[in-house]
Amino acid sequence: MFALTKRLTLRPGWPEDAPALSLAIGHEAVVRNLSRAPWPYALGDAEAFLSLPRAAHQARFQIMTRGENRLIGGIELIALGDRTHELGYWLTPDRWGLGYATEAATAVTQMARHALGSERLVGRHMIDNPASGRVLRKLGFVETGRSRLFSLARGGEVECVDLALDLTRPCVTSDAACAMPIAA
Repeated sequence: MFALTKRLTLRPGWPEDAPALSLAIGHEAVVRNLSRAPWPYALGDAEAFLSLPRAAHQARFQIMTRGENRLIGGIELIALGDRTHELGYWLTPDRWGLGYATEAATAVTQMARHALGSERLVGRHMIDNPASGRVLRKLGFVETGRSRLFSLARGGEVECVDLALDLTRPCVTSDAACAMPIAA
């Protein structure tokens, strides 16, 4: 799968993306807010990630800027079963605060709703990363509780805020996740 938004191309990662991926994600401020990324993050880590098997319908993307075609982040939906997916994403620091995460997550949420038939999305953010929570709330996610998650980069568990989005309810025009039509 691929997706185009106003400013972004979401596409699968390819082996030749490894140098750009390691450069984009290789910031402690990024990987400390992810569960599976190590710190420090090296080229070999990017190569290993990009070599992971991926089904044709799996929504795991590199976030590329349109025009300059620069890798600035990653986003994915992880199937949890029972028509539920977990949304995860990250951006390189020089692109924080510019709306790219919301733009990419809006497109992927539409894929979950319309192409994957998902009924529920869940997401979480580490308690000391409220900006990620703002992205989820813009999409219509609501807080469902708190949990702990192991962070490889931090070497321990971190408190998280858990959120969910019910995709079976009709879209409300103020939900960013409803704003983008898609075509298959």
